[in-house]
Amino acid sequence: MTKDDVLFGYRLQLFALAGERGVSEACRLMGVHRSTYYRWKAQVERQGLEMLRPRQRRRPLMPNQLSLLVEQRIVACSLGHPGLGPRRVASRLARPEWGGLRVSPNGVYKTLVRHGLNTRARRLALVAGYRAPFEPPRAAPPEPHIQTSRPGELVGIDCFFVGRLKGTPGPVWQITAIDTYSSYAWADLVVTGPAGPSVEQTSRLARRVAAELARAGWRLERVLSDNGNEFGRRAFAERLPAGTRHSQIRSGRPQTNGHVERLHRTILEECWRPAFARYLYLRFKGLRRDLDHYLHDYNHNREHHGRITAGRRPAELVYGARKMEPK
Repeated sequence: MTKDDVLFGYRLQLFALAGERGVSEACRLMGVHRSTYYRWKAQVERQGLEMLRPRQRRRPLMPNQLSLLVEQRIVACSLGHPGLGPRRVASRLARPEWGGLRVSPNGVYKTLVRHGLNTRARRLALVAGYRAPFEPPRAAPPEPHIQTSRPGELVGIDCFFVGRLKGTPGPVWQITAIDTYSSYAWADLVVTGPAGPSVEQTSRLARRVAAELARAGWRLERVLSDNGNEFGRRAFAERLPAGTRHSQIRSGRPQTNGHVERLHRTILEECWRPAFARYLYLRFKGLRRDLDHYLHDYNHNREHHGRITAGRRPAELVYGARKMEPK
């Protein structure tokens, strides 16, 4: 028996009691106002006792509600890229391959809330097939800024431990560099010895950055790193191109090189965690291929909403009017 059936029986008892004891006494005993009784009585006389049954009301349709097709595409894009937040998903849906859908980040977030996918942990849990733990809300961190005026003026470089993979002779590390003006990123996945990356491996990426900036018409002026052995002041600086200065941050202040630290977190959330959730067996070549594909999308297709980029792509700032990678 449903709640509607109970309410229907209650109203039938009111009419039965009104026939036995009168309308006033029946309404007083059943707790119903007499005007309500007479309104129901007029409907019963016209259409029968079934009019006393509660009517099912349909869910209201809001004029600005997203269509089912748009909601399905939002969910599909979020599950296909579980590391992206609502603003990134809204930017990606505006691309031609997703139909050029214009959806606000707030609309994306509310859709994900309705489907229970409003956190990265829940989306990754659905992809990986397990239940995500509860994530307490976090306070927004402060936003320090580095003042640069052109690409190549300051490039941050650092290393990130990925893990140990089956079939590799040593631990796998990610060497990452980012231009602090355009947010253009470079990264390389290397197999190292027990001590971690060497000066030769880190300086190789720095020379690659200098070469790509030179092809775009810019010069690598300064490289910022931490005080690790892989960035030894003399050995690393000697391997840099001529005219490039090497600076090291103060010990215990990793936020000084915050651009590359934030890039590590972005790659971890949008590339590595989805990859580790999808793949049953991890291989070095497969991870390197995923990293190259992600960096190309990061630099040439992904809209950046930083203080300088302001919705533009990093390649637009590095390559100027060409807006594409040089051949």
